[in-house]
Amino acid sequence: MKVAYIATGAAGMVCGSCFHDNTLAAALQKLGHEVALIPTYMPIRTEEENVSIDRIFFGGLNVYLQEKIALFRHTPWFIDNLLNGRPLLNWLSKFSSSTSARDLGTLTISMLKGEEGNQSKELEKLIKWLEDEYRPDLVHLNHSLLLGFAREIKHRLRVPVVCGAQGEDLFLDGLIEPYKSQARELLRERVKDVNIVIATGDYYADFMADYLDVGRDKVLPVNLGIKLEGHGEDIPRATTGAVVIGYLARVCPEKGLHLLVEAFYKLWQKLGPDRVQLRVAGYLGKKDETYFQKLRNKIAAWGMTDAFEYVGEIDRLGKIVFLNSIDIFSVPTVYREPKGLSILEALANGVPVVQPRHGIFPEVIEKTRGGVLFEPESIDSLVEALELLTGDEGLRKKLGGTGKERIHANFGDRNMAEATLKVYRECLRSSGMQKDAEPKRVDSEQPSVNY
Repeated sequence: MKVAYIATGAAGMVCGSCFHDNTLAAALQKLGHEVALIPTYMPIRTEEENVSIDRIFFGGLNVYLQEKIALFRHTPWFIDNLLNGRPLLNWLSKFSSSTSARDLGTLTISMLKGEEGNQSKELEKLIKWLEDEYRPDLVHLNHSLLLGFAREIKHRLRVPVVCGAQGEDLFLDGLIEPYKSQARELLRERVKDVNIVIATGDYYADFMADYLDVGRDKVLPVNLGIKLEGHGEDIPRATTGAVVIGYLARVCPEKGLHLLVEAFYKLWQKLGPDRVQLRVAGYLGKKDETYFQKLRNKIAAWGMTDAFEYVGEIDRLGKIVFLNSIDIFSVPTVYREPKGLSILEALANGVPVVQPRHGIFPEVIEKTRGGVLFEPESIDSLVEALELLTGDEGLRKKLGGTGKERIHANFGDRNMAEATLKVYRECLRSSGMQKDAEPKRVDSEQPSVNY
């Protein structure tokens, strides 16, 4: 099968969707399929081998200029290509957080209009490349903010189009009016142009069916998966006698680090200064530096400096080492998380998790039996859950062991790729383009069973 997987890049920023898209594309390639991972806006950043093509469509600067200045909607393509250089786009990504709310709204609406929007020239470039050079059997859009591409792609290429859903409703709900309502209307109109929407699990499939106003049979859940290599290996760790609580995610209010710090302070007071420690790792963007500094000031004022450590942003190997240095894992998001990749990674290393009872977390805990839930945004409930695991080493080992076993059996990148292929084949079959020949596998593993 030949798949064009169109994904939005985040350049220098850490992006869970980028990690997921690259992992899925690489796993599909490993199963013997031809997959072009096509970056849009910015280069794709990943912690594994980057399998994206060496070309960027809908370059962020071109998209912005074509929205703001009519002249750039008609410039020759060679001029546009000069503005698509990776170094330039990586540099520009540093300023993305300064884009005004109004600009975000107008640009989102224009992109969802697709061939009728101000970036129609960019869509023509993408389709021309797909027509003349790649000729895919199927096109996969990584999330619904790209739904504006689907109508023209299907009209010109005559192939099925699949759309992912990875949490973009969080961005859309943050738009100001009237753009938020306009975007919702466009999504519900443009989703009719795709064959299937792939969601990150049962919870998010139910949510997106309602959000997009489509039948639940058009939104199919596929469990997220991670590349398991290196995860779960026995790594010697230093023992200090203290139970180490860990957080690995972007350092920002949305991920709830402030809740974890407040809960840890209460636990630290209750159990004593030598019984617990808090270790934090993750990307810290410029706009969140003030937020984090306020937390550090609180920690210092409470006298907890010796019990707290921030190790900064870490790579894939550093992540595995970090997860093997902690006893309990928690990222108490304040929003309804649709992915939770770091939860899978913690469990893959045998670390039990403590997560809020919302979003995809109850589903993951039910399927893995690897942690406990607490009431969202309730510090007392979080303290209670942390105290339960802190005081019971046997329970930690039981939950961590069960979670590790189930993640390695059911949530690997191969499981995710095989489940995604099942959706692709159904789209091809229903459109009369079923591929009869199976690709030759490039590894010697036996097919795994999707959970």
